[in-house]
Amino acid sequence: MIRGLTLAVIALFPLATAQAAEMDGVVMPDTRIVDGVNMRLNGIGLRTYSMLGIHIYVAGLYLEQQSDNPDVILHSSERKLLDIHFVRDVDANRAQQAWRNGFANNCRQPTCYLDPADVERFLASIPAVHRGDESLLLFTPKGVDVTLNGRPMGTVNDPHFAMAMLATFIGPVPPTAQLKRELLGRSN
Repeated sequence: MIRGLTLAVIALFPLATAQAAEMDGVVMPDTRIVDGVNMRLNGIGLRTYSMLGIHIYVAGLYLEQQSDNPDVILHSSERKLLDIHFVRDVDANRAQQAWRNGFANNCRQPTCYLDPADVERFLASIPAVHRGDESLLLFTPKGVDVTLNGRPMGTVNDPHFAMAMLATFIGPVPPTAQLKRELLGRSN
């Protein structure tokens, strides 16, 4: 299940490439090597908030095999990397509420169930983030490893919980429809 602050090492070495994606001042390489596995940028998206379009973060989704189908991505046993660059400060309470809403909107019974105690343990580990912070979520067949600014934050050793985490970005009810489209590499 969830083990708070279990150390996990994620070695990321961007490949030299002529191509990169840029959004809101954040540049992401076209490809990355994660634990010896070549991954390609599937899509890059901007998370905005409210009708004012306040910029919160830029996220890039890296996959072994590119896809624009969220169900294929969510159920794939291949590695997936979500790289999140914050362009605005977010306090811990708001970050926790965003995750809580994402789980509630994208993990519904009878097909999805998360133990409320596991959710609360996960939410308790969510810190405030600041402009310029980078969070990496590396999804594997065993779960997800989370880092913040290169420091291991913890590991979720539950593939179902990990899938629910990724669904909060590309599932049926993402933070914004535009962010989901962009992460899936869809132009419209």
